[in-house]
Amino acid sequence: MIVLGYNGFGRSAEIFGRLFRATGIDRHLLYGHDSSAALVIDGKLVAAVEEERLNREKKTSSFPADAMRWCLDSAGISFDDVDKFAFSWQFSQGVVNKMITEITEDHAATVEQKFARLERLAETHAAMFSEAATEADFLEHTGHRLDPQKLVRVPHHMAHLMTGYHLSGGGDAAFLVSDGRAEWLSSIMGEVRDGEVKVFDDMTIDSRHSLAMLFSVVTRYLGFVPNNDEYKVMGLAGYGPPPEPNPFLEHVVEMRPDGTYTIPYPANAVPAYYELFDRVFGGDAGCREEFDYRVRVASAAQHMLETVTAGQMRTLETRSDLPRVIFEGGLALNCVNNSKLLERSRFEGMDVSFGASDVGVAIGAALFASGQAGTPPRISPSPYLGPGYDGPEIQAALQQYADQVVWRELDPGDVPREAANLMRERCVIGWFQGRMEYGPRALGNRSILANPRFPDIKDIINERIKHREQFRPFAPVVLEHLAPEVFELGKKTSSPYMTFVVPVRPEYREKIQGACHVDATSRIQTVTEQSNPLLAELLREFTEVTGIPCLINTSFNVAGEPIVCSPADALSCFLKTEMDHLFLGNFLVSRI
Repeated sequence: MIVLGYNGFGRSAEIFGRLFRATGIDRHLLYGHDSSAALVIDGKLVAAVEEERLNREKKTSSFPADAMRWCLDSAGISFDDVDKFAFSWQFSQGVVNKMITEITEDHAATVEQKFARLERLAETHAAMFSEAATEADFLEHTGHRLDPQKLVRVPHHMAHLMTGYHLSGGGDAAFLVSDGRAEWLSSIMGEVRDGEVKVFDDMTIDSRHSLAMLFSVVTRYLGFVPNNDEYKVMGLAGYGPPPEPNPFLEHVVEMRPDGTYTIPYPANAVPAYYELFDRVFGGDAGCREEFDYRVRVASAAQHMLETVTAGQMRTLETRSDLPRVIFEGGLALNCVNNSKLLERSRFEGMDVSFGASDVGVAIGAALFASGQAGTPPRISPSPYLGPGYDGPEIQAALQQYADQVVWRELDPGDVPREAANLMRERCVIGWFQGRMEYGPRALGNRSILANPRFPDIKDIINERIKHREQFRPFAPVVLEHLAPEVFELGKKTSSPYMTFVVPVRPEYREKIQGACHVDATSRIQTVTEQSNPLLAELLREFTEVTGIPCLINTSFNVAGEPIVCSPADALSCFLKTEMDHLFLGNFLVSRI
C-alpha cells in the first residue's frame, strides 16, 4: 500500500489575496500555508518534505508539486504507483453548510455584507474546495490525472491528530487540537481509545472564536506578520510579567466554566481589535513601536493563551481518565505554554510532535488513509525525512563556489572532534549533515551551532548571522542523559523536537548564557545515540573539551528564508552571513 499525503492549494494565495485581502502583512492568512508532501509505504513513513525547502519561498502555500515529486523519486516510484492520495482537507457538504450558516446567522452583519461574504465563499469553493477544483489543481501542477477513487479527503483536524498520535507511538491518549482554523472549526478535544477516535463535540470551538487567530491579531498589532511571527510574541513575553488584572481576560476573551470561550470579533475585524487593544492597554500607534509596551501586551497575550488553554485542559481531565495527552495544531508550537499545561495538569505525559503545525498534516493525512485502507501505520519518530546528499553532490556544489570558498575533506570520524575544537571559542558554524529534518525547528542536520558560554553570542548570531531582532532567544541541544543535570525537566524525560520550554538550573545559568532566555528558561532539544548519532558524538566531544554539556542550535537560514535544503543552499546562506566555518558533510568549508 503506497499513500501520498499532501497539503496545499494551487490558487490559495491568489484567491485569498483578491477576495480576502490576504496580502502584505496578512499574506499568510489563508488555507494551505505550509504546503508539503509525505510518503507512506506499507504503513512506514519513508519521506516527507515541505514545499518551501524546495521552491525557497518561506511558508509557501503553493501546490506541493516539487515536494510530491521528490518523495516519489526518493522511493523510485511514480504517480501511477500510488494507491491512495490523501488530501489534508475535507470540505464536505455538511462543512460547507456550516460555513454558510456562520455567515447567515451573523447578526452583526447587514444583508448586503452577508451576500458579499456568500459570494466570496461560493467563488472560493468553486476555485479551491470542490471536488472538481481539487482534481483540476492536481492535474495542472503534476500532469497526473487524479482518479477520484484514489483520493481520500481527510478532515484537517483529524490529520493533525493522526500526526501526533502515530509519531508518539500510538496507544490510548486524550487529545487537544487547536489552530487558526481547520475547515470551519478551530479546536477539538477528545480521546483515542483502542484505536477509536472520540471527539467531545460539545467542546469544539468554531473558527469565529479561534484563540490562535486572536493571538495572530495581537501579533499583527505589535507589528509582526500574523500566522508567521507568533513565536516572537512568545519570546517578548519573557521580558516582563503580565499586567494584573490582564486586560485580555477582563475585556477580550470570555471564558466559560465548561472550558469553552468566546472572543468579541472575527479575526478579520482588525480596526475593531486595534481600537479595543489601544483602549484596554492605553496605547496608540506610537506606543506599539516601544519595546516596553510591546512586552506588556505580549506578556498579557501569552498569559491569556495559557489561561484559556488551561481551562480546556481542566475540562479534558474531567472527561478522560487516560494518563497521557496529545497536543497538536499551530497553537502547540507555543512551547512555553506546553510545559505549563503539562506541569499544572494531572496528566503524566504530553506529546507534541515535530509536525504539530500545518507542516505536519501531510503526514497525518497519509497515515490516516493508510490505516483506513487496512495497512496500520508502523512508523519511527525520526524527523529526518527529507533530502540527503552524498559526497559527489557536495563536491559539485563546492565547485560552483570555488571562487569564494576553500575546503578540506575530513575523515568522517574526525568531523565531530574538529567542530568541537573550533567551538571552544566564539566560533559559529554551519552544520549540514544527512537527511533534512521535517518541521519548523532545526533538529541538528540543518543547523547553526555555537558555544553558549559567551554572554554576547546571542547578539553575534542575531545581528551578524541570522539578521533578526536582538530580543530573540536561542535554544540548546543536549544529550538526553545529561539534560536533568542542566534543566528542570519536571514531568518530561526528553524533548527531542524543541516543543517544550523548561527552567535552566541556577548553577548553569551563567555557564550557558547564550542558550538561556531572559526569564532563565530554554526551549531544549534532547538527543540520543539512536536519534542522531553524529550530533550525539559532537555533543560528547564538545562536553569533553569544554565541560559545557550543550550547544546553541538554531536553524540554518537567515530571517525571511526557509531552512537550507541542498549543499548549494547552505553555501549561499553561509556566504551571506558572518558564520566562521561550514561543515558540509565531511567537508570543512571556509571563506577565501
